[in-house]
Amino acid sequence: MDLFQALIIAIIEGLTEYLPVSSTAHMVFASSYFGIQEDDFVKLFQVSIQFGAILAVVALYWKKFFDFSKLNFFIKLACAVIPALVLGKFFDDKIEAVLGNPIPIAIVLIVGGVILLFIDSRFQNPTIANEEDITIKKAVTIGLWQCLAMMPGTSRSAASIIGGMQQGLTRHAAAEFSFFLAVPTMLAVTCYSVFIKTYEHSQMKGYELILLSDENIKLFLIGNVVAFIVAILAIKFFIGIIKQYGFKPWGWYRIVVGIGLLVYFTYLK
Repeated sequence: MDLFQALIIAIIEGLTEYLPVSSTAHMVFASSYFGIQEDDFVKLFQVSIQFGAILAVVALYWKKFFDFSKLNFFIKLACAVIPALVLGKFFDDKIEAVLGNPIPIAIVLIVGGVILLFIDSRFQNPTIANEEDITIKKAVTIGLWQCLAMMPGTSRSAASIIGGMQQGLTRHAAAEFSFFLAVPTMLAVTCYSVFIKTYEHSQMKGYELILLSDENIKLFLIGNVVAFIVAILAIKFFIGIIKQYGFKPWGWYRIVVGIGLLVYFTYLK
């Protein structure tokens, strides 16, 4: 993977991580289209640059994350992330196997798009507009919804936002809580990928792959910086769109992209 390819992946990660459109599906397509070889470092890179996207949420909502007087906020996030941590450990190998087959990812993208077309009409009477009103039970339930995103193509953001709206949150509140929940979830995945996981072909830990060469270190650092900057812009854009238009635009987008991926990988690849 060269610098240009790394920049493309980082931009896609920053743009799509917090949108309900599946960053995984977009990175799979980009990797195939630009001829990026799926070696161990590329697999690590696609996960590790989530760290930059994590910092984007912390930077935008720094008052929330650095107000240590509100312990209940951190307790809710800790409880909500537990289902993903437990199930993610058990299904890690199966998830990686699906990543090698883009057809199911495209199908899930389309199905998720159809669901998003009806989300706004399905949940019309929200009762919770602020994070402070989310109970620990509701937070855990949203965390369980988030686990649906273990199927590549689902979108962690879409699953947790739908879960939030199902629990009575407004669109805005559900989106923001999805952002908050992403921080411990993605931080855990990134730390596991960098410090704990041994990659199959190289038999190396993630940090060993990063430190293997100056080029890898450079790509890792640049990728995280780019993902951070782009994610900040994407989050602000997304909040504005859902306030004005709801989730239908994202539903149609997923359907169009999913059909495009099916055509590409079935007939053109």
